[in-house]
Amino acid sequence: MRIAYLDGPRLRRSLLAGCEYIQRQRRELNRINVFPVPDGDTGTNLSLTVQAIADHLRKNRDREFHAVAHEVAQAAVLGARGNAGMMLSHFLLGFAAHTRGKARICPREFGTALHAGADRLHNALERPVEGTILTVIRDTAVAALEAKAHDFQQLMSHLADRARASLDRTPDLLPVLKKAGVVDAGGKGFVHLLEGVVGYIQGESAVSSDPPAPFTETAPAVGQVEYPPEAERFRYCTEALVRGDDLPEQRAVRDELRGMGDSLIVIRSEGVLKVHVHTDDPDGVFAYLKTLGKLVTHKAEDMQAQHDRAERAAHGHMTMVRRPVGIVTDSACDLPEEIVRAHGIKVVPLILVRGEETLRDGVDITAEEFHEALREPGELPTTSQPAPGAFIEAYRRAAEEAEEVVGVMAGSNLSGTFASAEAAAFHFDGAPVHLVDSLGASLLEGLLVVKAAELAELAHSPMKIVQELDRIRSQSGIVLTVDRFDRLMASGRVGRGKAWMASLLGLKPVLWVPNDGGATEPAGRAFGRKRMMPAVLNALRKRIPDGAKRLRFGIVHVGCPGIVEEVTPALRAEYGEVEILSAAATPVISTHVGIGAWAITFLLED
Repeated sequence: MRIAYLDGPRLRRSLLAGCEYIQRQRRELNRINVFPVPDGDTGTNLSLTVQAIADHLRKNRDREFHAVAHEVAQAAVLGARGNAGMMLSHFLLGFAAHTRGKARICPREFGTALHAGADRLHNALERPVEGTILTVIRDTAVAALEAKAHDFQQLMSHLADRARASLDRTPDLLPVLKKAGVVDAGGKGFVHLLEGVVGYIQGESAVSSDPPAPFTETAPAVGQVEYPPEAERFRYCTEALVRGDDLPEQRAVRDELRGMGDSLIVIRSEGVLKVHVHTDDPDGVFAYLKTLGKLVTHKAEDMQAQHDRAERAAHGHMTMVRRPVGIVTDSACDLPEEIVRAHGIKVVPLILVRGEETLRDGVDITAEEFHEALREPGELPTTSQPAPGAFIEAYRRAAEEAEEVVGVMAGSNLSGTFASAEAAAFHFDGAPVHLVDSLGASLLEGLLVVKAAELAELAHSPMKIVQELDRIRSQSGIVLTVDRFDRLMASGRVGRGKAWMASLLGLKPVLWVPNDGGATEPAGRAFGRKRMMPAVLNALRKRIPDGAKRLRFGIVHVGCPGIVEEVTPALRAEYGEVEILSAAATPVISTHVGIGAWAITFLLED
């Protein structure tokens, strides 16, 4: 069948197939990842990057080619990880920009768009290196311009062949590849993207779904290459995402960060700034980025520790290169999508039941949609913990990337979620699973999850991570207040008489959830909404030691997002330029406290 044009739906279906195919090749890409640093994570990083693309495409219903291309590029930027993920994102941004306004495109226009993407990628790099994904993308774009095809099936098959030929040349262009006997992992990932598209167009798999390792029999090539201190002077692979209305141009950010490290890649697109850099001073990078806008995500991975792990895998003749620790949690953590993707966290959705309908929290219904349901009369959805099978699947996905798993779950005092996760861990044999009871939910749980991910990226052992989270949780907590009493009465936590009197007087209670997860305790009160914030801050002040330096906060609300803008400056005025996350409260909490409730969670790391 001749395919003369691509529109939005055709592009969407083709790229979903390509993204799926890359994810199936993750292990092999990790195995051969020796450049720019032999840390064995290109497969994981590319897999997580294209997973973000795929997740956004599955929700997309645009008919025009340019709209789908734009969605792909923006999703890639938000999900980009590692050198290869950042480079693929630059390419996709250039490709999408060149197709702006086009409802459908022909093969010739597709070729010029590929070339525009390749040009954008080359111009964005500080020091372009041949023999990488850059070379493979450019050679593929040139082949597309030279092709005379009028049929996309013929064109894509031709481009996949040319991309494979370019990939085969990468060892001749980059000595470290030739020495290791491998091709470039990022370039191979791009080839797999094209192969997945070709396989979809042809209606069959273009190549074997699990190709044999062509360069060594069993051991990862990455572990057989010495870590190059003379070439890689910096230890931490550092990434961050900043949002703002007046962000500086890419070149200005590169100029500022150039002296702090290498492998520097900067993306600026639609109010988002994404940075990747190898450095010895991640905190310095983050401090600078905070001056530009809101630092939404930040992470720093120890590349030396990653290489040491790959080396042990090679000497142990293992075929997989995995991270030391993967993180699993549940949707009650309320973490934003950007943070979940930045750290590669696996999230198990809680279940909401509405009549005969079963909804997955955060997938089929958002916190904001649940809050709207709270405003309406009638029966509310009930919350339920995920089945053990859902946790087993999350553990399996985490174990594909990591040797051990740490799970940080909603408090056993709040729901049966922790018990379900515990039962799943008992039956899961793919990797050791270590569980942490957050004794809470929402951003109290979420901040612990982020801390677990950060410790994992710095190569802390699972036991040390669990011990540190237990220590931090024992001195952290949540202060909350409610505006109405209907949900507290429905849950039986407040009697009808007390609720009626409090409502009559305009009383707003301030409550404290103890560090041990025990019953909620009174922590103060306010008469009227205007006095709620001072009362909450006063209760918080009594529970945070004087001189505390390492603090993080979360602001959680039920249908009153404006409180975030009120509370944030007050917290920073008292505690300095602390990190503050914000979220709409999970249904697990919202259903009990009702519309207008809000809380401040804090994590004390001193």
